[in-house]
Amino acid sequence: MSFDSLLPRPVSATPAPGTCPWPSTVDVQAASLPAEGYRLEISPAGIVLHCGDAAGEFYGRQTLRQLVGPDAFRAASLETGLTVPCGVVEDHPRYGWRGCLLDVARHYRTKAEVLRFVDLLAAHKLNVLNLHLTDDQGWRFEVPAYPGLTSVGGWRPSSMAGSGGEQDGRPHGGFYTGDDLREIVAYAAARAITVVPEIDIPGHARAALAAYPSLGTEESYEVWTGWGISTSLLDPSSSTLDFFRAVFDHLLAIFPSPVIALGGDETPGATDEHRKFVRLLAEHLVSRGRTPMGWDEVLDIAGLPPMVIGSWQNEEAGVRAASAGHDVVMCPEQHVYLDHRQSAHPDEPVPVGWVHTLEDVYTYEPALTGPRLRGVQAQVWSEHLDDVRRVDYMAFPRLSAFAEVAWSSGTRDYAEFLPRLREHHLPRLDALGVEYRPLDGPHPWQTRPGVPGRPR
Repeated sequence: MSFDSLLPRPVSATPAPGTCPWPSTVDVQAASLPAEGYRLEISPAGIVLHCGDAAGEFYGRQTLRQLVGPDAFRAASLETGLTVPCGVVEDHPRYGWRGCLLDVARHYRTKAEVLRFVDLLAAHKLNVLNLHLTDDQGWRFEVPAYPGLTSVGGWRPSSMAGSGGEQDGRPHGGFYTGDDLREIVAYAAARAITVVPEIDIPGHARAALAAYPSLGTEESYEVWTGWGISTSLLDPSSSTLDFFRAVFDHLLAIFPSPVIALGGDETPGATDEHRKFVRLLAEHLVSRGRTPMGWDEVLDIAGLPPMVIGSWQNEEAGVRAASAGHDVVMCPEQHVYLDHRQSAHPDEPVPVGWVHTLEDVYTYEPALTGPRLRGVQAQVWSEHLDDVRRVDYMAFPRLSAFAEVAWSSGTRDYAEFLPRLREHHLPRLDALGVEYRPLDGPHPWQTRPGVPGRPR
């Protein structure tokens, strides 16, 4: 009897003869296991789930879904009399931070689509959703004290089609109310996922500047309709600082995450005053009992409090951050950016960035080790992902491969992984309704001929 336990593989799996009926009463018992760990004991007499904490219980139940087969991943069961194989599975994660960033600023995803994405993360035992809420192209977070952030900053008249500079002429926008976000947070928490919100400063702020030009140094701004790096930065004045302290305080009232992201990346023309602005907001988050998170460019800022650094430009930045006393989440563009193209074939829709194949993602190994490494995070930036079908195509099954990187220790063998993916896990994604990229290339309706990209 073979234990199929993709996403992730078990630390130990001891088979025993026979099967157990599914669904079945599961006896849940506390045990001295690592955080998020569990031990499943399955016999004809029943199922006992030992868990170290609530997350461990959730992951043990996810493994039961995996063992019963794809039908367990449907919204409603199609048959009765299902069984699971008898045996013992003991498992716990490699990293405490197993994250995925979802960019809802460049292209807005509805609340229902975000909740669906949370379900997909949970099915893969990922436990952090880094929600990128603001950028040059849109502000998605309602702040009652500053209604213009969403009434003006939440909308743009057009979007760039691909990377060629042409505009599609379609108005685009949307935002989440405070109750929408509280619902997302609660829904994620029930699935052992922490939502880490991100408000990007002092760059990537054109949407906020369009709503409140006094935050900048020009008379007026427009919500940006292009992609890339804008040169518009916040004016690092005391009034702007007070504005964003109030914005972050409202954010903290909604998101209980111990980590709050403030961006700090891609700021051409930044001065010492801009760097001080970032430091003061980081200190403000610390004063509120939270840990600030910033992209690795903030390492050039003197006097930062201890932070979590997202090492995105390269792996060396993560090593540098750890040596400076910061915790690190490894998310390098060269390895785990899932908006990058999946092959060099001309049929690949919107050929952006480097080629990151399924095998490339599966064989990624962080250069940093040790106690400063909190974990790893995949990135789903959405400039070129204008609907949820595009998100599915770019994220899966590469995010499935990434899930094993984040959870499973030891040597990984792509030749061993691929049959498990093809025979066992892709049918689960089918049952979940995920429009993933087929292993042999896109379906004809998934291509996007004639849309210019930005290959590297």
